[in-house]
Amino acid sequence: MQKRIRIAIDGPAASGKSTTARLLSKKLGYLYIDTGAMYRAATLAVLRAGVDVYDEQAVERCVRENKITLRIVDGEQRTYLNNEDVSDLIRTPEINRVISIISSYPGVRKTLIEQQRILAAQGGVVMDGRDIGTVVLPDAELKVFLIAGLEERARRRQKDLARQGIEMSLEAIKEEIALRDKLDSERALGPLRRAEDARVLDTTHLTIEQQVDIIYRWALEILQEKNK
Repeated sequence: MQKRIRIAIDGPAASGKSTTARLLSKKLGYLYIDTGAMYRAATLAVLRAGVDVYDEQAVERCVRENKITLRIVDGEQRTYLNNEDVSDLIRTPEINRVISIISSYPGVRKTLIEQQRILAAQGGVVMDGRDIGTVVLPDAELKVFLIAGLEERARRRQKDLARQGIEMSLEAIKEEIALRDKLDSERALGPLRRAEDARVLDTTHLTIEQQVDIIYRWALEILQEKNK
């Protein structure tokens, strides 16, 4: 039986992590685990409950009391909050504005990281986020850190929002992403940073297909070594 590896893809907001990880998992026949979607669902649960996002204990209790699951439906990962498909509801500016606060709390991170490690235990997974290679799966066989220029990341986010019928200026998006970068990099637990053994890939001038192909080749190299 051939060995299957764990692939950790990290990087800042709108660097192409989720799309790349999703397409890569399909190409490899692996399970895609979108950890960001789990934090987004947790954020949605907190906002729906009317909990003060700055009340750490109340937020942690709210997240523990809500059930967040990932399922593959018609070949695509969907995110569920208490059995409701919230995959589209979690990709809004309202969620973007407070997710860094919610995800900074130790209790929230502990609850979700435990779930993520269980999902990845058997290998054959592609997981993306901000601290996968450093905290969640520090022993992943392949770690990738995606980067891209702020202007390009803002354009990508603007396109994503437009597809949802949400209009937002490029400057406003740039400010939001820059703030998110600052919060993610400076948080005490699981800050956004590159693992020492991660391979860096600048996606600024790459198509999604190109960046998927590059990581796919890296994965094949590792698999060939492991299955000798």
